[in-house]
Amino acid sequence: MGREDTLQAPRELTSRAILTTLYAAGLRVSELCHLHVTDVDSARMVLHIRQGKGQKDRYVMLAPQLLSLLREYWRQAKPRLWLFPGAVPGQPLRRKTVYLICRRAGVRAHLGKAVHPHMLRHAFASHLLDAGVDVRRLQLLLGHRSVRTTMRYLHVSPQALAVIPSPLELLPLPAPSEPQP
Repeated sequence: MGREDTLQAPRELTSRAILTTLYAAGLRVSELCHLHVTDVDSARMVLHIRQGKGQKDRYVMLAPQLLSLLREYWRQAKPRLWLFPGAVPGQPLRRKTVYLICRRAGVRAHLGKAVHPHMLRHAFASHLLDAGVDVRRLQLLLGHRSVRTTMRYLHVSPQALAVIPSPLELLPLPAPSEPQP
């Protein structure tokens, strides 16, 4: 998926902030919808995820680029309680709205398939794996109880496989001799 195209596709700052937050933090849709303004901890560069799946709290990284985008969004939208408030005052953003934003972004980015919020979570995990992050840390970032659940998210790219040395290359075997004419 063209992640840059997908994240930049929306014209509206709010939609870009929503998509970028989903991807940059690897959030579930419900976690994104229930983020409070106070869950953005710029001093520690983390997002506090409250009562995620399994009613567990966790922290995820807050990328400097995401913080910059969220600050720009905050200056424009001035959210009070919910980071991404819904259309009904005092209510969080609806999951259906996030799905529509993703779908529109995929169309605007000219992707050949429909974009769903969970695709951004999968991309987050796969891209971190490709960058060398170990599966246990991914498990913690994604908020999974079992490492087996985390493993379902991971898709190793062919480029990442190409740089992994074969164990044969690590053995101190003599070089093959040239065939005699």
